Amino acid sequence: MDLIRATNGHSVKLRRILWVVIGVIVISLITFGLYRLKPASLSVDRSTLVIDTVKRGSMLRQVRGPGTLVAEGTQLIPAPADGRVERILVQPGVEAAAGMVILELSNPELQQSAADVAFQLKAAEADLASLRVKLEGERMSQQSVVATAQAEYSQAKLQSDTDAVLAKDGLIPNLTRDLSKSKSAEVASRLKIEQQRLAMSPLSVQAQVEAQRARIDQFSALTKLKRQQAEALQVRAGTGGVVQQVFVEVGQQVSPGTKLVKLADPQSLKAELKIPETQVKDIQIGQEVAIDTRNGIVPGHVIRIDPSVQQGTVTVDVALDGGLPEGARLDLSVQGTIEFERLNDVLYVGRPAFGQTGTTVSMFTVASGGDVAVRTQVKLGRSSVSVIEILEGLKEGDQVIVSDSTAWDGLDRINLK
Repeated sequence: MDLIRATNGHSVKLRRILWVVIGVIVISLITFGLYRLKPASLSVDRSTLVIDTVKRGSMLRQVRGPGTLVAEGTQLIPAPADGRVERILVQPGVEAAAGMVILELSNPELQQSAADVAFQLKAAEADLASLRVKLEGERMSQQSVVATAQAEYSQAKLQSDTDAVLAKDGLIPNLTRDLSKSKSAEVASRLKIEQQRLAMSPLSVQAQVEAQRARIDQFSALTKLKRQQAEALQVRAGTGGVVQQVFVEVGQQVSPGTKLVKLADPQSLKAELKIPETQVKDIQIGQEVAIDTRNGIVPGHVIRIDPSVQQGTVTVDVALDGGLPEGARLDLSVQGTIEFERLNDVLYVGRPAFGQTGTTVSMFTVASGGDVAVRTQVKLGRSSVSVIEILEGLKEGDQVIVSDSTAWDGLDRINLK
């Protein structure tokens, strides 16, 4: 008969345990190996990248901004008085000659007031003529009074002298002599007063005439003012220029000082550039500027920097030093490049799509052979429109990717194909 071996069951268990241990070890080794594996390098088409070479030499610092051509001299015409816009004779874009009527206002009250004052002036002038006649009559009357007093005095004096002789001879009483003498003295005194009045007559005449003349001058000035205000209802161009803007419409009621029309001199232009506020700190008055009109480059220089910031930009005014090319006109869009510093013997490279002045950024440097790019820490210095200074991390002749590399932020190297 067969004997059952006691060791068979024990051996099977040992083999099973051994296989489990071996399996655990194999899985652990595979997991550890996969954990230690680095991700495969990404392949990027070289033609889709912008690669520049680090250079050493002279670097021109510039800043660029869009702008427009504007007039250096503008004329803003306000409303001279209350009125209603009747007609607009010149539209924006039309060149108006000096004195040309641009629009017409109406103000019936002002026109009536001008007519009333003119009538008052005529009345005052008529009053002056009447006053002259009156004063001349008074002067002649006073002369007549003086003449009468003179005749009375002569008669009284003659009577007094005669009575004095008769009284001396005892022919008349002394009382009669004294009465004649007293009457002669009275008439002489009255004559003197009337003569003084006649002598003062010219001064009185002059005073009254001057007072009436002052009244006439007052009405004359008021008439002139009202006439000018009435004539100013026809709004004219003070100097020649292009009508840039008309601020009102037909039928609109305006008050004194309301902006009506803006004129600009098309022969005197400057450029207004909009420079990002982060780049305006290095700009100074007098720096050279190149203005691109899309039809030629015009040299210029900075004449003003606006102290305020609007929508992230600062306005920089540029005077044009050269003649404008054909086709240049008001409000033409231009591009301005301001040159403010030249750096000698510095490392520089094309300005990357990322990174600012004085920051440290990661850039991909093309390794020798040109088929691999490796991430490198680079410290940036001063910047310009298209280039930036390299302070640390790169050397002359290195090739770096300056196009946007944010898609590879998790990679330290990429393959180039």
